[in-house]
Amino acid sequence: MFVPGHTTNFGHDNRPTVRHVDYHAERANGGAGMIITEAIRVHPTSAGRHISLGSFDDASIPAYAAVAEAVRTAGAAIFAQIMHAGRQANGDATRTAAWAPAGVPWAAGAHIPHAMGRGDIATVVAAFGAAARRMRAAGYDGVEVHLGHGHLLQQFLSPFTNTRDDAYGGDADRRLRLTREVLAKVLAQGLPVGIRVSADEFLPGGLTPPDVVEIVATLRAEFPLAYVHVSHSAYHGSYSLATQMADMSFGHAPFRHHAALFKREFPDLPVLAVCRLDTLAEAAELVRSGDADLVGLARPHIADPHLVRRAMAGEPARSCLACNQGCVGRLEASLPISCVVNPEVGAERAWAAVWSGPRKTSRRVLVVGGGPAGTEAALAAHRAGHEVTLAEAADRLGGQIALAAQVAGRERLGLLAAEPAAQLAATGVSVRLGLRVTADDLLPGGRLAGYDDVIVATGSRPLRRELPGGPPVFDLWQAVRALADLRGTVVVRDDEGSWAAASVAEHLARLGAKVHLVVPTASLAARVTTYSKLALTRRLGDLGVKAHLLRSVTGADGDRVTLQDSLTGETEELTGVSAVVDAGRPEAADEIYRALDGQDGAPRIHVVGDANAPRTALEAVYEGRLAGVFLTDPVSGATALAQAG
Repeated sequence: MFVPGHTTNFGHDNRPTVRHVDYHAERANGGAGMIITEAIRVHPTSAGRHISLGSFDDASIPAYAAVAEAVRTAGAAIFAQIMHAGRQANGDATRTAAWAPAGVPWAAGAHIPHAMGRGDIATVVAAFGAAARRMRAAGYDGVEVHLGHGHLLQQFLSPFTNTRDDAYGGDADRRLRLTREVLAKVLAQGLPVGIRVSADEFLPGGLTPPDVVEIVATLRAEFPLAYVHVSHSAYHGSYSLATQMADMSFGHAPFRHHAALFKREFPDLPVLAVCRLDTLAEAAELVRSGDADLVGLARPHIADPHLVRRAMAGEPARSCLACNQGCVGRLEASLPISCVVNPEVGAERAWAAVWSGPRKTSRRVLVVGGGPAGTEAALAAHRAGHEVTLAEAADRLGGQIALAAQVAGRERLGLLAAEPAAQLAATGVSVRLGLRVTADDLLPGGRLAGYDDVIVATGSRPLRRELPGGPPVFDLWQAVRALADLRGTVVVRDDEGSWAAASVAEHLARLGAKVHLVVPTASLAARVTTYSKLALTRRLGDLGVKAHLLRSVTGADGDRVTLQDSLTGETEELTGVSAVVDAGRPEAADEIYRALDGQDGAPRIHVVGDANAPRTALEAVYEGRLAGVFLTDPVSGATALAQAG
């Protein structure tokens, strides 16, 4: 079991910080056998932003040594992944041009890179060697040279991106020259060297598994490789990029056959497998079947850094949802990673101090609402030593997340309902289902009076805009409950650009409906991370979903729905419409908070999750944990954690 390299955005001035030390040490203490760092850029032309990692001079060695010492002290091995991002190194922050084999951008609208000359190539080769030397000085056990994911070395290896006709391009052997020079320079620094490859670029005219097998065979014959780490994809503005961090819609282990291929071809070379492997049991099955020698779980280790030790002790772990929300989504926004199910990511030391600190005076706490915010608040308050009751109006916990999990491709969201429910049952927290709480219940003389604190986690409700004289209109909740009955031509109004409308549209199309997705903005699914959107849009296209961008629904008559162009004001009609799904902006269900805020005799009130403001499960779980731990002042508690982290 190992933790594969994954970007954290914890860096400062392109060097590791104490957040890296604590983050990796936590996972090493959690039982992982080896940790591979996130990509360490070898040259400033690959830096992009100061929060990424790089090793550009010897002054960076102490920062890397601190990470290595923490991991090795915890009993794990540590390899440094070194790379050059190539053409997708965003130079906006540094005002530098990206380097690439040719002047072709990685996506429509992206910057045109600098086509590298012979001097540039020599500079990069020397930079790889210097970075490897620094990692040896910093105490690392080895280095992993990144030949995959569409980064610079893969850009030279691939006929899709390498259009040169010189010593570094034109045929397979010349395309391999840069990689050969890099490996020779890196191996000369004296550390074991593994390589990470993309078995399939998923691009027309790109590298295929047989091509990459041949590349590895050639390199292995020439260099003493420690292992081959088998991934897939290219950094390209298409479906290929979506496979790199495959979300829950891909299902379990969709790319395990790649590792199996390399294990068959190279039975005596250690093969590392990775991507959309969710549990230790699934990882063990790959080893048992002979498909791989080591298995990497990145996002599951973000979700629960102690999943290995928990498994060894027979304890349940918190599962990764493969939602790409707190990890990949925040990376795309140039923010430090977080996690829907683990709000402590990146602030491990600060949270450890919270949990090990002196216990506060025990208080009687009522949590109203059993969705993600409410269950997390109840668990956190219980762990902090308080007497906790959770009241939920429905007959089960989960709130909106349990409903969302009924939509095809979003089933793993159900874990965010099931696992907290199991934890609450194990702790003995009093959970009262079917109990609808009102503000009067909490005042003196009310049936639930006497609590010191009330955490309002009552969520939000969908809004529905009727279309008088037109087809029936369903809000999102009604639509999910009626998915099997919605047929014919269905219009989905999407004002938010989130997964909610897109996933319902996809589900309806899979059931045979002709779906029109109407979006008032210029971007489809604007709040879905690009890494997931590139797969989502491909599926929607394959299903025949029609997207109407910069359009708004302005009226209806019978089975006709009128759309208006947001730019020109011109109108058009969709005919034969049998139903409309309104995925407009929801509103906070905050009546209890509004009624009791500042009222004499009321308990202290805290409001979290969608009841605070309708957002996502990421914010709901985070606010729930903060409220449960810092009952006196969650805002100050969050500030203190941020400063400590």
